[in-house]
Amino acid sequence: MSGRGRFITLEGGEGVGKTTNLDWVAKWLTTRGVEVVRTREPGGTPRAEAIRELLLDPCQSEPLNADAELLLVFAARAQHLAQVIRPALERGAWVLCDRFTDATFAYQGGGRGLDHHRIALLEGLVQQGLQPDLTLLLDMPTHVAQQRVDSRGQQRDRFEQEQNAFFQAVRDAYLVRAAQAPERIAVIDASQPLADVQQALGEQLSHQLTEWL
Repeated sequence: MSGRGRFITLEGGEGVGKTTNLDWVAKWLTTRGVEVVRTREPGGTPRAEAIRELLLDPCQSEPLNADAELLLVFAARAQHLAQVIRPALERGAWVLCDRFTDATFAYQGGGRGLDHHRIALLEGLVQQGLQPDLTLLLDMPTHVAQQRVDSRGQQRDRFEQEQNAFFQAVRDAYLVRAAQAPERIAVIDASQPLADVQQALGEQLSHQLTEWL
């Protein structure tokens, strides 16, 4: 496959199964001859990963201001775009990213209550019009997702320690984004059995592959 690569993102709140399904999507694309660059946000480069550590660290004694959180997210994204995403797309690779700007509208916009217009200003400044070609939004009821997080038995990061109201606001914001951009964002019912979730993912990917090739 030649020409500009495609940019695919997986989105969703905590506990929806992004890691497992990102593995599956990467394999699905690779077996069809696609060069896949797998990455994540925040992160993806050494400097962006250092910012990720600041954002997720649950042990910091100093509270992180919501505006500072938003600016750190976009600082990491600017580095990620410059060092990984844009170069990969330009050489024809397909970028598969665990979260992108939809997560910012969901977490900082929905969860933190920050003005969406301010987020959109930063989006325009940093991304210069670049958007994912396809976003796969893994969705499930918040209480089910939280049960999955609980079952891991691991220390929760700074976001995972939030209350149920925060996660419901995140989910609601994601679904609003999906309703606003149905041509880009495909909502996948992640509460189904894993085989059914991956069948739905495969159907979306097959449809898009037909359109793109």
